[in-house]
This record gives sequence, structure tokens and C-alpha cells, in this order.
Amino acid sequence: MEKAKVFFTKDISEQGLIKIYEALGVVLRDKVAVKISTGEMGGHNYLDPNLIKGLVHKLDGTIVECNTAYDGKRALSSDHWQTIKEHGFMDIAPCDIMDEDGEMEIYFEGGKHLQGKNIVGKNLTKYNSMLLLSHFKGHAMGGFGGALKNMSIGVASRNGKAYIHSAGITTSPKEMWSHVDNQDGFLESMAEACKAVITYFGKENLAYINVLNNLSIDCDCDSNPSKPEMADIGIFASLDPVALDQCCYDQIMNSTDEKKASLINRMLEKNAIHTVSEAQRLGLGTCEYEIVNIDDCKSE
Repeated sequence: MEKAKVFFTKDISEQGLIKIYEALGVVLRDKVAVKISTGEMGGHNYLDPNLIKGLVHKLDGTIVECNTAYDGKRALSSDHWQTIKEHGFMDIAPCDIMDEDGEMEIYFEGGKHLQGKNIVGKNLTKYNSMLLLSHFKGHAMGGFGGALKNMSIGVASRNGKAYIHSAGITTSPKEMWSHVDNQDGFLESMAEACKAVITYFGKENLAYINVLNNLSIDCDCDSNPSKPEMADIGIFASLDPVALDQCCYDQIMNSTDEKKASLINRMLEKNAIHTVSEAQRLGLGTCEYEIVNIDDCKSE
């Protein structure tokens, strides 16, 4: 397989985000979903609405989310809508909690755990293409969250999240916590859920951007996340989610930032890269990539 192109800019700004999307050379059209994390109430590291609004407007996109499997201010739609409002996303674009009115199954071939199905918000049917606009950071269970996590856990309904976290054992958020000891099974299930989303939309209708700022060891789902230690790095984008997450992982691992240790330890202790490896095994992309720096238009 050829190396995938991963585009990069240091410019973490509204214009930088638009520029890196344009570098992808893809045109997402016809009811575009922009999948982000709206962030747990109390947190503050989620993507700033002022950072993403220009790109969302360019795509005439709808910001989409699903409710969480854990109890918090995004588990119920009523609370989640309040969180979305208070975090400023309703001020910049239409928003949709995709599992507010129910869920549906989408399907894929292969895998070890999810029996060929992923459970997602039924409003996914409203959209013909999707931008996975992800804040790359640490995660208490997955090790890190990037494009693959945003596409798997993020697009899954509340019950679908439980199904992934339990590696296909239960769809009950209450029962899920008794079945979260199979770490590699969870990571593999995330890759399987991604395959279902890619199968549903088609590769040509998906694009992926990871923003590496506010690099906390904790996810935006944490209401009291650890303060970021590493300095911001930039924005990476690709049409290959495997290459993108591999590249961002490598950026952290190979960084010269003296404050990288905590985030590296979080990723290593959770075997985070296994999701990427499994996604490659399932044929979702390649771990081999070349970086195209759009700031100087040179490959490296």
C-alpha cells in the first residue's frame, strides 16, 4: 500500500483549519455532518467554537454528537443540549444529538467482537458525508482520542458506546462497567466500529482532521481534566484515519518537548496504538504516511 498523505500546519486558527481542509482536495457535500466532541460540562479543553466555525460554515455543516454512556451532563439529551449551548456551539451552527430520538444498526464484515454491527444514532441517516474534526489528546480508557475514537465511540449511540466499551458483551450503560477489563478487546472494538461507519458512508465521503492543542492526558469527556503540560503542536489532516492517528501518536512519542512524559505514559499504559494497528488490519488505512507541511509546501 502506498504511503498516505498527512497534511500539517502549525497555524491553529480558523484560517489554518480551513486551509488544511482545502489541502485535502476533497469536497464534502450534500448534508455534511461535522463530528466533534462538545466537551463535558466543567471541562475547557474541547475545540473552541471560534476556531471551528469558519470551516463548519464553509461546509454548510451540522455539528453532530451522541449522548454518553457514563453519567454526566451529556448522558441525557436535555442536559447535553444545555452543555452544547453553554459551550457555544449552538451560536455557530446547527447542532444535532443523533441518538436523541433513537438508534439504528450499521454493518461491516469481519472483526472479533461486535458481530458485524455498530449501534449509532438514527439521525446519521440525515447526512451524506462527514468530517471527523477531532481534538487529539489523552484518554483515561483509550489512551488517546483522535480520529478513530471520534468515529467509533463518538458516532455510537449511548447503548452503542456500551457495546464497544464492553467488547460486544452488553448494550446496557449500567452493565458496561462490569465488562471493561478486556482492554485490547475494547480497542479492537473501536476499530470495528470505525469499519462500520466507513462502510456506511463510503471512504470518499469522509475526511479527518486532528487538532493537537491543549494536550491534556485527559479527554474532553472529563469534567475536571488535568492541565495540559505539552505545548501545542498544530493541525494534521488526512483522508486516511489510520495514517492520521499513527502520525499524531508519533508526534507525541518523538517530541522534543520535555513535558511529554505524562501523555506518553497514558498512551503506553493503555496500549493505545493497538486501535490503530487493528484498524490497519481491518483494511481501514495504512500506518505508513508522509507529512506534507502546507506552511512551506514541502514533504518531509
